[in-house]
Amino acid sequence: MAEFKKILPTEIHDNAFRLIDKDWFLITAEDPASGKINTMTASWGCIGILWNKPVAVCFIRPQRHTLGFVNASERLSLSVLPEEYRAALRFCGTKSGRDCDKFLETGLTPAYDEFHTPYVAESRLVLLCKKLYVGAIEEEGFLDPELLKNYKEKDYHSVFVCEIESVLER
Repeated sequence: MAEFKKILPTEIHDNAFRLIDKDWFLITAEDPASGKINTMTASWGCIGILWNKPVAVCFIRPQRHTLGFVNASERLSLSVLPEEYRAALRFCGTKSGRDCDKFLETGLTPAYDEFHTPYVAESRLVLLCKKLYVGAIEEEGFLDPELLKNYKEKDYHSVFVCEIESVLER
């Protein structure tokens, strides 16, 4: 497996829309109290500039086991995998870390940066992030009622705005 090269966020050549919507990514975090890590597949998110910083915005529903890990941690990673790991992405998006060890079940390998932020070693692109802001989507904020169809169970996402501290690319 080729080594990672550290690049600046401005040097990412991938199309952000494709990365998020088509390629998907894994949100991975560690619970500092237990030392356990968990990951989940995401296909909603944003990448851009906010508060004069490069940021990624993550959305996590309340029932996702990974939410507790992200809430407990100062940092998280967003890992984009090569297409040959599509089955692992599907698994991590449909199974709960409450019931299994996703890394063990998929054969994915956890790795860590200098801040002990976990990420997926098989990734082709990794955004290593520090949380800057936590909020929640609220029903009252929707201007287009059609969008509420995404929340049949009223399970509105928590929102995490994260500074992209570094990027690893193969």
